[in-house]
Amino acid sequence: MLTSKQRAYLKSIAANIDPTFQVGKGGVNDAQVKQVDDYLKVHEIVKIKCLDNSMYTAREAAEEIASKIDAEVVITIGSKAVLYKRNPEKPVIDLKL
Repeated sequence: MLTSKQRAYLKSIAANIDPTFQVGKGGVNDAQVKQVDDYLKVHEIVKIKCLDNSMYTAREAAEEIASKIDAEVVITIGSKAVLYKRNPEKPVIDLKL
């Protein structure tokens, strides 16, 4: 569980990155979830965009993906969501606030 300071710090990092993955009309599938999980193992933070033709809202897509890979939803704004998952072996982001 993230504290409010950790969440604010992650939001500041996410403000400077572009969406890496998109959720379209096909929704969230297992292959996409696997790709997001692999990406998070390296980068620890990812921004996802829900396209207009998607049946999901950004919150729904983020929560579904996060629940499948044990990640945390940092924030959802409009059609974008940010997920965080700490890499226990090689942490990239220091959250000791």
